[in-house]
Amino acid sequence: MAGKVLIGVSGWRYPPWRGHFYPKGLAQWRELEHASRVFPSLELNGSFYSLQRPSSYAMWAQHTPPGFVFAIKGSRYITHMLKLRNVDAALANFLASGLFELGDKLGPILWQFPPMMRFHPELFEAFFQMLPGTTHEAARIAGRYDQRLEGRACVEPGRNRRMRHAVEVRHESFVTPDFIQLLRKYRIAWVVADTPRPWPLYEDVTADFVYMRLHGSTELYHSSYTQEELERWARFIDAWRQGREPPDARLICPTRARARAGRDVYCYFDNTDKRHAPVNARELMRMLDLAYAPGPA
Repeated sequence: MAGKVLIGVSGWRYPPWRGHFYPKGLAQWRELEHASRVFPSLELNGSFYSLQRPSSYAMWAQHTPPGFVFAIKGSRYITHMLKLRNVDAALANFLASGLFELGDKLGPILWQFPPMMRFHPELFEAFFQMLPGTTHEAARIAGRYDQRLEGRACVEPGRNRRMRHAVEVRHESFVTPDFIQLLRKYRIAWVVADTPRPWPLYEDVTADFVYMRLHGSTELYHSSYTQEELERWARFIDAWRQGREPPDARLICPTRARARAGRDVYCYFDNTDKRHAPVNARELMRMLDLAYAPGPA
């Protein structure tokens, strides 16, 4: 059985989209409601910059339809400031900040690392060992939150759900089969990140799902994808959702992932600054014949 394909955009609150992607005069508080009825998934970026509140996650869940999925960007305090060292309390605080309020709408957690951070095998393996595989495991970690979340923590996970994690790296030291094998060991997805900068662009499959971030192929966060570029990504996504790998995939590790009946694919356009992301996302959905007709929230 083929996997699900969820295509969306990174974030949803961008002034240049108003009057273009968003209908003219649409109230700002209804922008998420509108975006979640065009795309089946969105990346939530605010969680990267600061700890959000349970009430915010509950509101986002309320304003989106059944079946919708949020990808959550992990805290930069963990990845950029602490750089994975002494992160026990920070991880507990992140998990206790309200993620469980999303319920079934909680999708993958994206951990993005800064361009200057190198691959240290022991450090990354220790972090991967900490990452929860289920919401009940996450709740046990979240219960160790510190005083910063006193009075505003959410540690009730509801029914047990699987948790997925994806890693986006931006230093050439990660371009080694050792890192790919480490990701596979912990079933963490390598993020296929398309960018014009000299950051790693490879398409290794390391988990039972694929996570893509399309930042713009010629101008970071700005450029629009051409028909030819989108057709290539459509071909890759079709192979991945069928559990296969494209024969022309750019690989770090010569050993390919095992074939499966199917893989879920999460794809987010981040070429947002010039209004291209929603346009390109809808074009790619059309190429893949992806229908999305959500019901009422």
